[in-house]
Amino acid sequence: MAPIDLENQQEDDLTAVSVQNIHQVDLHRLESLVRTLSARSAANASDDLSESDFKLEDVLRKRVRMHENDGIKDRSVGVMFKGLSVKGIDMSTTSLLTIGEILMAPFRLRENLGNMRQQKLRNLIHDFNGVVHKGEMLLVLGRPGAGCSTFLRTIAGETESYKGIEGVISYDGVDQQTMKTRFRGDVLYSSETDDHFPTLNVNETLSFAADVKAPEIRAGNISRKQYIEDVRDVLATVFGLRHTYHTPVGNDFIRGVSGGERKRVSLAEVMAGRANLVSWDNSTRGLDASTALEYTQTIRTVTNLLKNTALVAIYQAGEHIYRLFDKVTVIYAGRQVYFGPASKARAYFERMGYVCPSRQTTAEFLTAVTDPAGRFVRSGYENKVPITADEFVAYWKSSPEYEEMMAEINAYESSINVPDTIKHLNESVNQERPKHGKRKNSPYTLSFMSQLRVLTRRGFQRQKGDRAYLITSVFASVVQSLIIGSLFYNIPGTYQGSFSRGGVLFFSLLFFTLNAVAEMAMLYPQRTVVDKQKRFAFYHPAAEAIAFIVTSMPIKVIAMMIFCLVLYFMANMNRHAGQFFIFMLFVQFVTFTMTAFFQMISSFTKTLEIANSIAGLALMVVFIYAGYLIPRPLMHPWFKWLSYLNPIAFGFESLMGNEFHGRELDCEAALIPQGAAFANVSIDYKVCAATGSEPGLDYIVGDNYINQAFQYRWTHVWRNFGILIGFAIFFVTMYAIGTEITSLSGTQGDVLIFRRGHVPDDPEDIKSDVSPDQTVAGVVGEKEASGESSASSTNDKAMEDAIGKVPSRMNTALRMNEVFSWQHVNYTITLDNGEDRQLLCDVQGYTKPGTLTALMGESGAGKTTLLNTLAQRINVGVITGDMFVDGKPLNSGFKRRTGYVQQQDLHVPESTVREALRFAALLRQPESVPVAEKYEYVETVIEMLGMESYAEAIVGIPGQGLNVEQRKKLSIGVELASKPSLLLFLDEPTSGLDSQSAWAVVQLLRRLANAGQSILCTIHQPSATLFEQFDKLLLLKKGGKTVYFGDIGRNSQTMIDYFEGQGAAKCEEMENPAEYILNVIGAGATAAADRDWYDVWTNSPNFQQLTTEIEELHAELSTLPPQQVSKEFTNKYAVSWFTQAKAVTVRTYKQYWRSPTYIIAKVVLYIAAGLFTGFSFWKSNFTIAGVQNLLFGVFLSIIIAFPLINQMQPRIIKIRELYEVREAASNTYHWSTLILSLLCAEIPYNILFATIYYCCYYFPIGYMRTAERAGYYYLVYCLLYTSFWSSFGLAVTTFVPDAATANIATSLLLSMVLSFSGIFQPPSLIPHFWKFMYRVSPITYFLQSLLGNVLHEGRVHCAPDEFNIFTPPEGMSCFDYAGEFTAQAGGYLNNPNATANCEFCKWTVADQYLAQVDIDYSGQHWRNVGLQCAYILFNIGFCFVGFYVFRVMVWKMPKFGKKQKK
Repeated sequence: MAPIDLENQQEDDLTAVSVQNIHQVDLHRLESLVRTLSARSAANASDDLSESDFKLEDVLRKRVRMHENDGIKDRSVGVMFKGLSVKGIDMSTTSLLTIGEILMAPFRLRENLGNMRQQKLRNLIHDFNGVVHKGEMLLVLGRPGAGCSTFLRTIAGETESYKGIEGVISYDGVDQQTMKTRFRGDVLYSSETDDHFPTLNVNETLSFAADVKAPEIRAGNISRKQYIEDVRDVLATVFGLRHTYHTPVGNDFIRGVSGGERKRVSLAEVMAGRANLVSWDNSTRGLDASTALEYTQTIRTVTNLLKNTALVAIYQAGEHIYRLFDKVTVIYAGRQVYFGPASKARAYFERMGYVCPSRQTTAEFLTAVTDPAGRFVRSGYENKVPITADEFVAYWKSSPEYEEMMAEINAYESSINVPDTIKHLNESVNQERPKHGKRKNSPYTLSFMSQLRVLTRRGFQRQKGDRAYLITSVFASVVQSLIIGSLFYNIPGTYQGSFSRGGVLFFSLLFFTLNAVAEMAMLYPQRTVVDKQKRFAFYHPAAEAIAFIVTSMPIKVIAMMIFCLVLYFMANMNRHAGQFFIFMLFVQFVTFTMTAFFQMISSFTKTLEIANSIAGLALMVVFIYAGYLIPRPLMHPWFKWLSYLNPIAFGFESLMGNEFHGRELDCEAALIPQGAAFANVSIDYKVCAATGSEPGLDYIVGDNYINQAFQYRWTHVWRNFGILIGFAIFFVTMYAIGTEITSLSGTQGDVLIFRRGHVPDDPEDIKSDVSPDQTVAGVVGEKEASGESSASSTNDKAMEDAIGKVPSRMNTALRMNEVFSWQHVNYTITLDNGEDRQLLCDVQGYTKPGTLTALMGESGAGKTTLLNTLAQRINVGVITGDMFVDGKPLNSGFKRRTGYVQQQDLHVPESTVREALRFAALLRQPESVPVAEKYEYVETVIEMLGMESYAEAIVGIPGQGLNVEQRKKLSIGVELASKPSLLLFLDEPTSGLDSQSAWAVVQLLRRLANAGQSILCTIHQPSATLFEQFDKLLLLKKGGKTVYFGDIGRNSQTMIDYFEGQGAAKCEEMENPAEYILNVIGAGATAAADRDWYDVWTNSPNFQQLTTEIEELHAELSTLPPQQVSKEFTNKYAVSWFTQAKAVTVRTYKQYWRSPTYIIAKVVLYIAAGLFTGFSFWKSNFTIAGVQNLLFGVFLSIIIAFPLINQMQPRIIKIRELYEVREAASNTYHWSTLILSLLCAEIPYNILFATIYYCCYYFPIGYMRTAERAGYYYLVYCLLYTSFWSSFGLAVTTFVPDAATANIATSLLLSMVLSFSGIFQPPSLIPHFWKFMYRVSPITYFLQSLLGNVLHEGRVHCAPDEFNIFTPPEGMSCFDYAGEFTAQAGGYLNNPNATANCEFCKWTVADQYLAQVDIDYSGQHWRNVGLQCAYILFNIGFCFVGFYVFRVMVWKMPKFGKKQKK
């Protein structure tokens, strides 16, 4: 972007955009419209905005003028802060909470209570003062952890997580509380993380941001649609995103735009928010130097023209960037040591006694003075300069610059008129917000209903992007309806079919309730995005919650309609139109209600593990007290009230009433007594042996059946519908409230978590990662202090001294002499629309041992793509070209001999730094190297990287674990620990680091290169001194085209000479060469080059020389005998499978041991469910109802697997994703060892907790307590069934993409095998076609074993209301009349001598019931154990086979119908 000349700019110079389009652009605070990146237009984008000609300034000037003409009042505010201090809990270091810590907690009660009482606060920042006027830009400088983020968050009002805020913050007189409530969207904090919905494309993401902030009154009276399109197009043009409109945003695990483009999407989204004051926290992270400069220039333009205010923290800010700022503040360990004009800051610190080395930028210098390892003192000032933060503050407060700042603050306070400011803000807000439909003081631009409209549209877009889940959910419903419909095909209209009808109705509610639980996994990944957009005042989270329900309903309605249509008529339910539509209505409404219920649970919990634990217990409650498993008359009084709080209970009553109302159930086959001797006996002397029967009738009235069995009534149907509406409203309301009040925002600052016994006594013991003798500044400082020479003259020598030497142990390991080269490398991918896109174009180059090669280019130029291609990490698309080692094709050991440091710092959160390095060394160094030697080498790596002080710290997650710099060091260390003998690839190793940390990383690479390592490294925003550490440069432009490959030269002169010799502008003496070359080739969206530098390169002598050199290398090296590479390096993996399995299993066990939230959630679910089930069926006797209770108690112990698997799968998928993204690509270990380790970790924990569940439920329920019976039940349930469902849940994760889909697939598969187990449909009624499924279903054999065990030989005694009563003929006793029948049919007469009201009980022993469901305990119980073991082995086998087939094996499908290009 060209420098901005505001004074000479003509307002009518609108060459960038057509007048018509400009007239339509109401950018009302496009506010920071930052940079401009790709020079490619999207196919469907407007042609009015040309990226090459675009001028943001013209657009903004036109917008200002149009607002003035239309009377639209823009608003802008500055900010003043005085005596600002922020306090947080002193948790800078803490110990790791593990399962062991929890178990030992009772024994350490005094210690833990003492720690709680002694919890103290610390100052995160202390006594900050300053004023930033509207239209000004403040640069915030400080090292990571100094307090920059805390300061920016506090200014933006994000203070919820802090424990105390002292001092004054004023926005032109408006207090912060008013700003946070009434004008929240006017002050924003933009974090350095990129949180987006990964399945939305760039167009949808930016259009949404523009839509929710579109004002009611728009300049030029343009339509809302036109406004949204204009804002989107301008933002996309400024950021060079128009070619990515139809590309998903993606994330670390979902493929989408590049990392730099994703950062630009984040910046554009903030700008679409039209805020007046933005705190930008390290917003250039991941951007190249040219893009970072254009971003800052855009903010400069916006602040100048729109009078907005910007506070920006930038690490590695170049000199051109620094000069764009009005003011700068420097932070040292939470203390402000300078605030004032940016132009005076350098002189202030030089006057203090510090010296800025030659070619060090001002921003680097200002940051370096706060780093004891990065600053140096002018000769003669050694004992005069401030050293500690307190000394810096004392010097600052006694300086004239401090007095000037305080005078400016006083002048600011006296100049503001608070009533006028508030009046103007209110008038401006009222103009842009609707007059009706929203609260008076709402901070949101749109009304709630308008938000709901926009969010609903986005919800459908998100669903479109997540096709796997949609297809799985609909497929599951269709399949399940066909299976259940055919299983219950044509249920007879007799009494014998009544149980099956109840089973169909209950299962209809059960299946969709299980799906509702599975959907909870979808809600947690989106929370960070919703929380961010709430802070941006885009919308109410409650609106998003309701929109989520609305957008998920259509697909559910379709799925349920198909389910109901198929199931209802196949099962021969009550075939009347009214009954069918009532059935469909209640199934859908109960599903909607239960979905809202589980969403409510998720909204009040912060982790999925806890939510699944609560949902699992809730699932047990709603199933037990739905009225099917325990009819309401048989419920124990202490839990009976739960049935009145259960939506499923009311839905089930309505479905039963709807089905049985008006039915007459034929029960002639169930009449007693019966047989040939009773064929001619009058019906008056018989009774139907069924609930609801009446003597003298051979049928049962359906209404009587449901009334006597369940206390249900047809008249309650519509009453229940009203109750369900009430439940639904309550759950949706609570879900909305939960999303509003449960916030994830805020941070206590970075917290290092150590293993117990390794927590440093003083956080200050955690030293700087850079030691003084490892920095340029430190060496130059020594030279200065000794008076040897000036900083300028000794700078080059100082940098050489600063490089230091690699420890001898590593030096020997790194010596190598092989050359890696590549030539004519092209890479093409096929887009979804069938179009081919070339990402790399004829790239060539080489790396020699001992050289450090930089790979540079603007964001999206193909740097990471080239790195992945060379590292053999590409598995899609077509790659052509040659890659050689010593002139010979790559062999199978290439990946083993290289290291690859990814851009994303992905590590096992539960590992310590030392453990992560040891794991890499153990599995990636050859097995011939002794383990002790590998671990010794790890200590060398720790020493080299300066990680001794936190080697026992847990990696954790950002904010609770290692900080950005420490994670990057660990990423490098992991690859170094593998001893790459050929080449080390690094993808943006300095991204997100401050200048000193970046220097430390590159200096480390330089040391490795000096020791013989060959290194190829992508780099962003390098300073001049950092850039000069590289030997060679490979520079790419858009399309993956080379514009330079060659030496950089001393002071970058070789490279500069090439570009100047080809006609580029002269590189100024103080100009950063890295920024210079990017500017020359036109990197950036609005920047343009005067020639095609790719053509210049291919026609240059340098290109011909490179081609010749590579060919000569190939010719020379190919004739040499092959390098003696150890046979070990030809293997895909460094160590044996058993060594891998041991190491991976040990690590996985540590992960589980250090995940107390997950384990406790699992324990709580087991214990709560066990006690609840046990006391719900408390002391069930062997009555007819008691036998059913014992049966359903077993059933509930079976279905507890549903929530437990739901709890397990998200964790397994996270572990799997880490393996696939990082460890699989580096051939760290074989995938089968991961599967084995997960099985070995999950199953023992689950067996242990199943034992606790067994104790909580088996004995209270009243099962047989003999050692043989109790032991057999323990064997089958705790050992075998637990192993079955654990392996089953893991097997499902092998073929699904995410946790939500896994949960749905699990519900389908488990429901299916449960359906055929004989518990819903007796085996005798299962259609012949499905008999094989009854025999194939594994649940069949678990139920046979468990039911047979608890019911075998149980003596049945009917309760008084369970007898079937009939009257014998006159003159006969009950025994005379029915004694023979009783002896044949089983059962017994309770009053054999009576002559009236004979009481007949149909069972004498529970084995009679077992015979009805095809269970023969004596002949089956040990046979079933063998079958169960076979099923477990099958699951385990599928885990391995499924993972290989679906996640390892590359499927190559033939392509049909694609036309070949001519």
